[in-house]
Amino acid sequence: MANISSLGQKIKGKTGLYTITKQLQDTVWLATFQNNDAAVVKSVRHFRLQNERDILLRFQSQTSYVRPLLDEIEDPPGPPALILRHLDDDLLHASNSRRLSRHEVKYVARRVLSALAVLHREGYVHTDIKPSNVLVNYGQGEVRFSEVQLADFGSTVHIDSPYAQNGDEMGTPMFRSPEAQLQMRWGTATDIWSFGATIISLLYGHGFHIFKPDVPIDHDEYDIKILRKHHACFGPFPMSYQEIADETRLAALAWIMHSTPAEALKPFHLTTSREICAEDKEFVLRIMKLDPRDRPTAEALLEDTWLNSGEGGL
Repeated sequence: MANISSLGQKIKGKTGLYTITKQLQDTVWLATFQNNDAAVVKSVRHFRLQNERDILLRFQSQTSYVRPLLDEIEDPPGPPALILRHLDDDLLHASNSRRLSRHEVKYVARRVLSALAVLHREGYVHTDIKPSNVLVNYGQGEVRFSEVQLADFGSTVHIDSPYAQNGDEMGTPMFRSPEAQLQMRWGTATDIWSFGATIISLLYGHGFHIFKPDVPIDHDEYDIKILRKHHACFGPFPMSYQEIADETRLAALAWIMHSTPAEALKPFHLTTSREICAEDKEFVLRIMKLDPRDRPTAEALLEDTWLNSGEGGL
């Protein structure tokens, strides 16, 4: 971006002055302000940035579990630029570095669900729930995190939007719900599936993703292999799909189920306690329903016994 061109550059917001200290990605920088506090600068001429701004202004006052917008850049002029709160890490890196304890997974789960409940209450879908979009600050104590905030609202849309109604491709394939993978109409339940897939990754740790295909992302069968894993782990796809899917999609699902060899089936409900304890497994199974209408809401999950007994009372 031409207008943010060098380290040490000063940029002026509506409420503060910031100094660019590091480039993190093509359109993302680290900056300092006030008493050398860190902030993140996003600058790009793209509808996603404007959308993130609008979503944050709408929701950040309703929950502390959304990474807030701090400021907007006025000088230098050019592509829009947002100043966002900086946190220490994201959960993908934190989990890969050291597997989260059950206590930490529940701590994170409650906060992500609280953020989703606020969005879903007004009919908005985050669309890209995954470990790398959950940010954390580190602290002292039994739980290594002092704060948890959901980030990246560039693709957050309302359930009545054409994107949701037309089943537009969204999110990250490994965390994408079956209905979204099939490009059917999707809604808030798609976030719940992605949340469940995220919880599985966190419970296992060490970079484990249950729906990761054995081919590169640009492979012709990448998306099909994800649907095959949906079937293998949480299938078969129920007869109720006849009420929500057209004949083409039903035929595709029938082919996936028929062509998946028995030895490839790995039902999650048969996972042993050596891999995952019974309570955690049952919580995951309550979430990972192939028919989106069968999944619990974020508000219902906040009342779930898994989150509210023993280690979950956070």
